[in-house]
Amino acid sequence: MNNLTGEGPARTRAFLGAGLVLVSCLSVQASAALASTLFDRLGAPAVAGLRQLCAALVLMVLVRPRVRGHTRQDWAGMVVYGASMAVMNVAYYSTVGRLPLGVAATLLFLGPFVVAVASARAWREALLPAVGLVGVVLVTEPGGTVAWAGIAFGLLSALALACYTLFAQRVGRASSGLEGLTVAVCISAILLLPFYLPAVPSVNGSDWGLVAVSGVVGVALAFTLDFQAVKMAGAKVVATLFSLDPVMGALIGALALAESLSAPVLAGMGLIVSAGAIATWRAGSLPAPPVPTSTNRP
Repeated sequence: MNNLTGEGPARTRAFLGAGLVLVSCLSVQASAALASTLFDRLGAPAVAGLRQLCAALVLMVLVRPRVRGHTRQDWAGMVVYGASMAVMNVAYYSTVGRLPLGVAATLLFLGPFVVAVASARAWREALLPAVGLVGVVLVTEPGGTVAWAGIAFGLLSALALACYTLFAQRVGRASSGLEGLTVAVCISAILLLPFYLPAVPSVNGSDWGLVAVSGVVGVALAFTLDFQAVKMAGAKVVATLFSLDPVMGALIGALALAESLSAPVLAGMGLIVSAGAIATWRAGSLPAPPVPTSTNRP
């Protein structure tokens, strides 16, 4: 895996990273649609916390991370990474409870969009996320009554996702395998404890099944794929490819709610996917991200 994540050809790593992001986007949006069925009874923050808890337990069993041996700088990165996960999940689920799934995913994309623009080294590269943003606007089909609370939560989730994207790369460089990710997910679950602990008595057997599936698919699997994608392609490419989230949200919303996709939405999807594909191709000229220095720890 190190050859792919750090030393392989940049374009190969970028395409592999794009595939991981695609599956991750599908996992996140599908799990969000599934978990949203519990919002009315348990509340969005509680559901977000419970799925983080399930994901943390799964990763702890599979990865078995070490607690000792990390520097203060490592811990600082993992704490910020975990905190960004916690804020992102609660804010995003609060957005989904107030706005359509595609619109919520669109607002979430604004975070990595800013990351992509800020890291651009030439005006041509900055145009790619700009094209993606135009597509995002078309997917949302602006107009109608504005749910300002939903937009506020959406912008908060975007800010958290921007931090998540940047610190995924930092933690990936400093940790061995998925160890840093697992610790960060556990930190996230601990931080969300006040949100989901009061709701535990109200969770029945079928609810636990939905939460578990949502946590494994939307957190453990999706975050692991994001983590590996950042190590393969770098934060800038992955941030641009997160533009696929609104597409996935709109498609899943259409399939789950039998909503038809208008011409502007289809055009927006085309722009978003095109920007992501071009960003992946142009990654062949980017330097390879550094290989983590703390691999092969005993």
